[in-house]
Amino acid sequence: MATGPATWDYRNTHHDDFGRTHFRRYGDGLVSSLGLGTYLGEPTDTVDEGYEDAILEALERGCNVLDTAINYRCQRSERVIGRALEESDVDRDAVLVATKGGFVPFDGERPDDPGRYVKEEYVDTGLVDRDDLVMGSHCIAPDYVENQLEHSLANLDLEAIDLYYVHNPETQLRENTREEVYDQLEETFVRLEERAAAGDIGHYGVATWDAFRVPQDHPSHLSLPAVVERARAAAKEAETGGTHFRAIQLPFNVAMADAFTVEAHETPTGAKSALWFAADAGLNVFTSASIAQGDLARDIPEDVAARLNGETTVQRSINFARSAPGVTSSLVGMSDPTHVRENVAACEYDPLGAEAFDAVFE
Repeated sequence: MATGPATWDYRNTHHDDFGRTHFRRYGDGLVSSLGLGTYLGEPTDTVDEGYEDAILEALERGCNVLDTAINYRCQRSERVIGRALEESDVDRDAVLVATKGGFVPFDGERPDDPGRYVKEEYVDTGLVDRDDLVMGSHCIAPDYVENQLEHSLANLDLEAIDLYYVHNPETQLRENTREEVYDQLEETFVRLEERAAAGDIGHYGVATWDAFRVPQDHPSHLSLPAVVERARAAAKEAETGGTHFRAIQLPFNVAMADAFTVEAHETPTGAKSALWFAADAGLNVFTSASIAQGDLARDIPEDVAARLNGETTVQRSINFARSAPGVTSSLVGMSDPTHVRENVAACEYDPLGAEAFDAVFE
């Protein structure tokens, strides 16, 4: 598991290569403001090789955040991270490894009949109760999530995972009420609190796509304050002496800035955006789609680009995402060492200050 001393040593090795605040607080340690994501790409050996090379390059160049999910590329993304960590000269305890569970994963390749595969491998075997399965592909029931955690530990070949997310819980809203989803999350959080107390995970959180950045009347909306309250209740029930709920993940980029602009979360002092609520609550925020899965490699608005540092559009887009209030690390999919070098170089520039960032929206 990542430790404070090891991540501080990693920072001390690399910090002279970067602008201010490239390394940011996570618990008692430090993590890079750029993280390597592993979502994109076909489930092939060739893509695996690209990711492995990219991960090794990133770790050597000052990026110590690796993000994946068990369903990414049919479990191959987790497995390639495990191989890269074994091969890397960088100590495992200097690296924050995050993964997710919730979507039903395939194994190695996409089956010819996905529906039949899910039925035979998950429902018929009892791993998933049919009543808990939404859209034929998503489940966040405690037993299932715990099973997926075990598989992720094996795929990554790790004794412990630093950060484990419940993946896109808003998917459950397709067939359940918000209260039912909150209840299910609390039950699963109890199990994750127990696994954190046992040392199998460092912390847990929620990774979302729509939930925290859409207005309250949106069908996919979940209240971040309500989720945090359920995590506190889970910690009390599990008697873990305080919640291990530490982080959220959500999309944020120049073209998708809702997490900063939409005040969707009610608090005693008024409605707040997801980013401001997380910052005030002391949660770590990891942004996904930080360059819109490559779309922002081509173009960003000229008036925004003029305010951002960077030699390329990609670098300026990265610097926008990691300049937002409360952001710990901005994730970018990287399966090519050439892209790693360009993306990591973005962090040689200082991020925008608070006033300069706010001015982008004026």
